[in-house]
Amino acid sequence: MAITLKDVAARAGVSIATVSRVFQRPEMVGESTRERVRAAAADLGYSPNRTARALITGRYGVYGVIVPDLENPFFPAVLKGAQARAHHVGAQLLITDAGESPEGELPLVRTLAGQVDGIVLCSSRMDESALEEAASMTPLSLVNRVSPDLPGVFADVTPGIPAAIRHLRRMGHRRLGYVGGPGVSRSDTVRRAVIEEICAEIGTEWTDLGSFAPTVEGGRQGAEAVLQTDVTAVLVYNDLMALALMERLRGFGVAVPGQISVVGWDDIEFAALVTPGLSTVRVPRYEMGVQAVDLLRRDGGTSDGPARIGLPTRFVPRGSTATAAEHYGELHERSGRPDR
Repeated sequence: MAITLKDVAARAGVSIATVSRVFQRPEMVGESTRERVRAAAADLGYSPNRTARALITGRYGVYGVIVPDLENPFFPAVLKGAQARAHHVGAQLLITDAGESPEGELPLVRTLAGQVDGIVLCSSRMDESALEEAASMTPLSLVNRVSPDLPGVFADVTPGIPAAIRHLRRMGHRRLGYVGGPGVSRSDTVRRAVIEEICAEIGTEWTDLGSFAPTVEGGRQGAEAVLQTDVTAVLVYNDLMALALMERLRGFGVAVPGQISVVGWDDIEFAALVTPGLSTVRVPRYEMGVQAVDLLRRDGGTSDGPARIGLPTRFVPRGSTATAAEHYGELHERSGRPDR
């Protein structure tokens, strides 16, 4: 015999209406009551029929999440935040990977749009026209991307990057480099602008070392670019690249931080576990996931237009930064130019 809402209500000692609200509008029910109803449902083996609920309410109780690359360690904390928030409001997540392809994102939106109540797009690299088309299919919220017509949450580069640059300057570094990410990345463009502004303000030179894939291989290529310059410290687009860059420099016999100091971005879990620990700019990734789901739930709007939430970053100094080497020129004499 099929288990019904009436059975769950009887087991939990509440009304049928309360059980219905727990599965459809959980924010309207107190936490203790929600937990009692969910426990009763689990004991009885009851699962709400999402298709039937969608026909009645127009909502599936499911949100989609599209990330560029599930192997990138930036995204697990974002997904954990989104999952925790979705679970708290009685919803589920469908997670998929665009394979680092901007062209792959829109087809995924088309696939998910008819099955979800909205989609979180993480670090989307679609152009504005593609985003507009995606938004015509389903509500969207953006993570790590700003669009004039869509709600989103992003990492505010201040005070993180200025603090990192000033830290390096206090340690004697006057020639900084930046190993950038994909040229289509909005956050990469913003960081370059902030680096240029702060370096000009404090009288520090900086060199744009180019754009690289946000991967291990991109970090290794960035290390080779570093060795073609006279920089004594380098800021890197993300921690994954920074860790690979450090490994590559060590392979060329270059000491980190003795000869080159390195600063990453994200503060992934591995950043504190390596030796030396990676100095980095901490991004509130878990909170970004929470906020992205909340933007979908309230349709992402305010009286002033789409909501855009900037969460502050923070510089975290560790062992990969040190006082600038006094005789940096000796580095190039010993290591030479790496083979291409």
